[in-house]
Amino acid sequence: MALSSVQTLNVSEDEAEIRLDRWFRRHFPEIAHGMLEKYLRTGQVRVDGKRAKSNQRLESGQAIRVPPLGGPPLLEEAPREKPALKVSEAEARALREAVLYMDEDVIVLNKPPGLAVQGGTGMDKHLDAMLDLLRFDAEERPRLVHRLDKDTSGALLLGRTATAAARLAASFRSRSARKCYWALVVGVPKHPMGRIDAPLAKMGGGRLGDKVQVDEEEGRRAVTYYRVVEKALRSAAWLELEPRTGRTHQLRAHCALLGTPIQGDGKYGGQEAYLSGQGVSKKLHLHARAIQVPHPRKGEIRVVAPLPEHMAASFAFFGFDPGAAGEPFVSFEED
Repeated sequence: MALSSVQTLNVSEDEAEIRLDRWFRRHFPEIAHGMLEKYLRTGQVRVDGKRAKSNQRLESGQAIRVPPLGGPPLLEEAPREKPALKVSEAEARALREAVLYMDEDVIVLNKPPGLAVQGGTGMDKHLDAMLDLLRFDAEERPRLVHRLDKDTSGALLLGRTATAAARLAASFRSRSARKCYWALVVGVPKHPMGRIDAPLAKMGGGRLGDKVQVDEEEGRRAVTYYRVVEKALRSAAWLELEPRTGRTHQLRAHCALLGTPIQGDGKYGGQEAYLSGQGVSKKLHLHARAIQVPHPRKGEIRVVAPLPEHMAASFAFFGFDPGAAGEPFVSFEED
């Protein structure tokens, strides 16, 4: 998308903590990395009015100055063309079959567990690199609107045009978008229904850099509503969760704070996050069950994502009936 004038865009809540170069790739995928580096070196791209680097981590609400785009990148800075991502026909078919809803503006995908939404060090195969497979008959490549953890499954929203993606992202910033999750947790919360309001901050660097902890002084506010749908004695419970904020690993950290870590989440629950029993997978049991969001043009979209195989098998093992939860988004009072 070429721009003829300077514009200022704000970082959405769901985009917090991603790198500036990845933010640019999400919003302006046609801009080569070499050209972005030139804009940064010359101060044409700024964050909150200050010079920035491509690996800078962003914060929600920050203002990014975007210069006029669309000029040819300098030849000496043209990046080497990356080889096309190799995706088998079976993988391509499975990704297209995971589409739960599609119209001219929106795609809702049932993201499988184990597929990263965006790339990282040493990670070549991720959804962002496969979005051309979901172009279908559209002129533009679909754009990610929000993220799910690699091992979290379920409803993921894509905008099929830049305009649609921007309007969908705005609904996340205004909190008019709602997300409902299902989780199988180890143990049963003390209260059958509740509200967790515990600020979260990233832990120290190194290997702990992608882990968060409750931090009353430095943390950013994180609010989650939960209810116990069914339980298996005191060993396990099926929780319905609705986050009202979008912090990194929010549901995983909040469930651990309740004393009931999500099954398979060793990062936050250690060895206590694994139930014994041959009918229970050791994979993470967190699923984005439903999403409800204003449509970019009119009306509203509500899409429900079926459980992945490993969670369906675990539910069957405990005798949990997926129909017992009823309709999403009706269980929790508003702030």
